[in-house]
Amino acid sequence: MKLRYSLLSFAAGMALAAGAASAQDFKFPVGEDAKFNWQSLEDFKAAHGDLAGQTLTIFGPWRGEDDTLFRSVLAYFTYATGVDVKYSSSENYEQQVVIDTQAGSPADITVLPQPGLIADLASKGFLVPLGEETQKWLLDNYAAGQSWVDLSTYKGKDGSPSLYGFPYKIDVKSLVWFVPENFEDAGYEVPTTMEELKALTEQIVADGGTPWCIGLGSGGATGWPATDWVEDLMLRTQPPEVYDQWVSNDISFTDERVVAAIDEFGWFAKNDKFVDGGAAAVASTDFRESPKGLFSSPPKCYMHHQASFIPSFFPEGTVLGQDADFFYMPPYADKDLGKPVLGAGTLVLMTKDTPSARAFIDFLKTPIAHEVWMAQSSFLTPFKGVNVEAYANDQMSGQGNILLNSTTFRFDGSDLMPGKIGAGAFWTGMVDYVGGKDAPTVTAEIQKVWDSIK
Repeated sequence: MKLRYSLLSFAAGMALAAGAASAQDFKFPVGEDAKFNWQSLEDFKAAHGDLAGQTLTIFGPWRGEDDTLFRSVLAYFTYATGVDVKYSSSENYEQQVVIDTQAGSPADITVLPQPGLIADLASKGFLVPLGEETQKWLLDNYAAGQSWVDLSTYKGKDGSPSLYGFPYKIDVKSLVWFVPENFEDAGYEVPTTMEELKALTEQIVADGGTPWCIGLGSGGATGWPATDWVEDLMLRTQPPEVYDQWVSNDISFTDERVVAAIDEFGWFAKNDKFVDGGAAAVASTDFRESPKGLFSSPPKCYMHHQASFIPSFFPEGTVLGQDADFFYMPPYADKDLGKPVLGAGTLVLMTKDTPSARAFIDFLKTPIAHEVWMAQSSFLTPFKGVNVEAYANDQMSGQGNILLNSTTFRFDGSDLMPGKIGAGAFWTGMVDYVGGKDAPTVTAEIQKVWDSIK
């Protein structure tokens, strides 16, 4: 939504804000760019502008550039409320959160990307429920709203479920990367269904090319890229409820539906003609090196499945949208499972019940709290109320639209599993699978480890 307001009215509003951030604190001067929903900021200010003199402490995962970006958003919260915000992080922030909550001295707001840790904190009574109003807000205002409510709901100390998290700053994993020039030269179209993606894979082979670059190598974490493949395919072959049962081990790894999803990954990864270097190279190729085959001349491959961070490992000087682009990992046309998206992200939690903490949760419900970060870098949101034209570039806008068009969102499954599974047996099992073991054998071995830790 584009709204225009006179600079005069906003200048007057700023002058009246006691303790407000000075103009030089704003990344984008209030009221000066029509792509931002400044009215949402003014409405929030009218509702919460009486908190001057209060302090809000926030502890989270963002350091370096993300620290700077988050602080640029906080300036507008201070402008609207007068609250002095103190944000901090640390290398071992997860452990610090546990220490601080157990000692009874947490920050007012805590930000975490680990649902397992959040579940543990909720079960011990260390989190404040955000209430039915926030739950309804997420249902009404986030695309695939029920998915976000489910992700943010945990059992409290009394065993009853409540909404404890507010999803903010999301990452998308359901992406396939390609070089537009290679597609254009070969006459290939971007597939919109899984059936079309498989047909394109076979067509590339028929034309004498290699469709995919796949690399699972990652040092001690070798195997993890295959887990993203399997999770994406689980969401495209089964309803989201089955995915949930799988990651919680309510259904076994040996369930035929899980085995089938792994074999769907095998359709791509275990065919020598489909993968650069052949199937034998999949496990030994480092995931950071794998996409470079897209940029060879002639191309060593045409497609690469990976999350939004992978351009960091593209050749220096690669221009996204021109030299490289992505498309959404498509669903099966014949399965009526909507448009599922696999990803990750952070949840904002209230670890102290204070007026400024509650005001901050309300601030996250304003478009401006999203648009300011969107207009810079490394931020995606499923909030339907934002102006997508605020995104800094076409790549972020494209990924943001994937979220806005999604019907289901699910968090990275391996991150939801116990560490010995999601960061252990699942990884090694996928390496064994591409190395020649069949899916029933591999899943039985993974399940045996899971049974041992029950």
